[in-house]
Amino acid sequence: QVQLVESGGGLVQAGGSLRLSCVASGSFFSRSFMGWYRQAPGKQRELVATVTSGGGSTNYADSVKGRFTISRDNAKNTVYLQMNSLKPEDTAVYYCNAKIAGLMREYEYWGQGTQVTVSS
Repeated sequence: QVQLVESGGGLVQAGGSLRLSCVASGSFFSRSFMGWYRQAPGKQRELVATVTSGGGSTNYADSVKGRFTISRDNAKNTVYLQMNSLKPEDTAVYYCNAKIAGLMREYEYWGQGTQVTVSS
């Protein structure tokens, strides 16, 4: 069974930093396309950042470009999201996402989420 467990969320003042981690169980991690999403109260879940299986290519939402960095360590089955210059509008539950290509379909998994609150 694939499991994703996020950690690192918390309360921080505007301008501060947090580093989120997502540890994955199973042997699939090095083949997976990983991403971080977030969902603020009353809003739809939105993509924050993605990274390819080898870590060579990343993609970011315009709202976080230049402030957030996604990275991964396949030896540790872990994906990170370094968040700098945090703003109150970054407040949300942050979710780790894994997409794995199977023979016939793509498999997708989600973590339980970690709360990030940025005070002004």
